[in-house]
Amino acid sequence: MTIPSIIAIDGPAASGKSTLGLKLAQELGYLFFDTGVMYRAVTWAVLQRQIPITEEEIITSLAEQIQIDVHPPSASDGRTSDLLVENQDVTWEIRRPEVEANVSAVSAYPGVRRALTAQQRRIGQRGKVVMVGRDIGTVVLPEADLKIYLDASVEERARRRSAELRQRGEPADDEKILAAMRERDRIDSTRQVAPLRPSADAMILNSDNLDLDQVLQKVKGWMK
Repeated sequence: MTIPSIIAIDGPAASGKSTLGLKLAQELGYLFFDTGVMYRAVTWAVLQRQIPITEEEIITSLAEQIQIDVHPPSASDGRTSDLLVENQDVTWEIRRPEVEANVSAVSAYPGVRRALTAQQRRIGQRGKVVMVGRDIGTVVLPEADLKIYLDASVEERARRRSAELRQRGEPADDEKILAAMRERDRIDSTRQVAPLRPSADAMILNSDNLDLDQVLQKVKGWMK
């Protein structure tokens, strides 16, 4: 079989797309590129510069100027890739709670999305990549060889997020997590630019009652 050079995986938060994308990339020897890290990178840069999150014009200008890149992991510390902002490794800095709390607002700005789409295309067009996000198949790389839309109910996704937090030893308020997940879905699906939706030619898979291996096998079947 001819293995797709560019694989796009889209879906809502906590649908399992990053887990699937990483596993698939590892098996293929491809770069795993979760495009959400770019929006986190801009959010991190905004907070570092103490720019108010409401300053859309300034944030958009920043997104247009800073250089962001993604490379295979350089350290065995749990990272799935290296994230560089102006050649500074910020792989773990972008996972801070203050970044998590503000990334949805930043990623909803049309100018930020346009700026980062160009950077994502630059990386994705190198090929041999599994790209994960919310608008890869529809906007970033509509020419992707294989497009997958991985879905799951909001209740299941909230349950997974709670379990993930508890596994890391962090507190998890199930009701707040579910409410936050619903709000994230609302923002992602109603934003003006590149709203969350499956591409017309995407393979759609609901993972509610499937484990990772079952999801992976279905995707491998599509690759054939």
